[in-house]
Amino acid sequence: MLITKFTHSCVRLEKAGRVLVIDPGTWSEAGALLGADAVLVTHEHVDHVDPVRLAGIGAPVFAPAGADLPGLDRVRAFDLARLEPGDAVDVAGFSVRAVGGRHATVYAGRPDCANLGYVVDGSVYHPGDSLHVPDADLDTLFVPLQASWLKAAEAIDFVHAVDPRRTVPIHEAQVNERGLDALNHHLAAHTDHGYRYLAPRESLEVSG
Repeated sequence: MLITKFTHSCVRLEKAGRVLVIDPGTWSEAGALLGADAVLVTHEHVDHVDPVRLAGIGAPVFAPAGADLPGLDRVRAFDLARLEPGDAVDVAGFSVRAVGGRHATVYAGRPDCANLGYVVDGSVYHPGDSLHVPDADLDTLFVPLQASWLKAAEAIDFVHAVDPRRTVPIHEAQVNERGLDALNHHLAAHTDHGYRYLAPRESLEVSG
C-alpha cells in the first residue's frame, strides 16, 4: 500500500490501482482527490471535510452517522453512506472498520460531535480527532500531533497504547516550523514505534 500525506489530516491510500482518501479538508491540497475511488470522513469539522470539493469527484463518501454535514447531505453528485462504530465495510477494494465514536474534548465537554476512526485493511489506522485505541495489531498509526484538545504527552501515550510498528504524524497544520521541529523531536525521542514525519505530498510504501 502506498501512503501519501497531504497537509493536516488528509492521507491518500493506493493499492492495486484503487485510491482511498481520508479527511480531505479545506486545509489540504485539492490534488489529494484526483482519481479517488472513495473518501472517508472522520467528522464534521472543515479542516477534515470540504463539501465543495467532494461535490465534483463522483466517488462515494463515508461519514459518521451522527455527523452534522448539511453541505454533503444537500449534494447528490455522489453517494453518501453513514457509518456507526463497529461497522465493517468494503470501500473501493479496501476493508474498513469504523471505531471510536466521539471527538476529543477541549474544555467542559466541548466540542462534542461524532468522530469515527478508521482501521483500513486491518493494519492502518486514522483516528480523526480522537485518541481512541482500537483492538487491532497495527502496522501504521496516524497520530495527531497538535490540536487545541491535545498535548504532546497525550500523543506520546497514545502511540504507546496503540503500539504500532510505524507512526506517521497528522493534524499539524497550525504549527510553525519551530514548533513542528520540537514536536517531531519529542515523538521520536519518547516512542519506539518507527516514528516518521512525512511532508505534504511525501509518500511511503507500507505493508497492508
